[in-house]
Amino acid sequence: MELVRDLMIILFTGILTENFILNKFYGICPFLGVSKTSEGALGMGVAVTFVMVGASAVTYPIYHFVLLPLHTEYLKTVCFILIIAAFVQTVEMILKKHIPALYRTLGVYLPLITTNCAVLGVTILNTDNGYSFIGSIVNALSGGIGFLLVMVIFSAIRERIDKCSVPKALEGTPITLIAASITSLSFVGFSGIVDGIFGG
Repeated sequence: MELVRDLMIILFTGILTENFILNKFYGICPFLGVSKTSEGALGMGVAVTFVMVGASAVTYPIYHFVLLPLHTEYLKTVCFILIIAAFVQTVEMILKKHIPALYRTLGVYLPLITTNCAVLGVTILNTDNGYSFIGSIVNALSGGIGFLLVMVIFSAIRERIDKCSVPKALEGTPITLIAASITSLSFVGFSGIVDGIFGG
């Protein structure tokens, strides 16, 4: 029961109170670049979630059973980037073959998942926080779901903005950044919700 409670805390924390985009400011590049349409935001969110979970599943045993015993844990960043790159290439090939429209929508941002600090960040946080294998997977899943949630919400906001009359001085990047900051502030309201629910 204690394990389930801990995993639920990790899950809700990653999605709401410690959101990678709005709280840690990881993955801002795709957040601003691919959130112009709901389709692109959804596709990027799903791709990032897949890579986060897959990379966490592979980096955990490599870190604990290879790097730590050999006292080469200082190489974890290089190793993790290589693993993430392999997963990104897999996602890219799948999308290019089976969903070419989404592949074209994501464009240059798809290969950039390799260096997306949200993906690399979750694998490093797993080791820094001392999560178990299951905890690492849940943390990666929560980070991915949080990333996906914010991407979809922000894409809807941007689509709404495009239909509004915006002062000329705020057109383009300025109004996008203002909308992003307001979206970030809205998630501040979730602060303390995990402690309130689970009494952590």
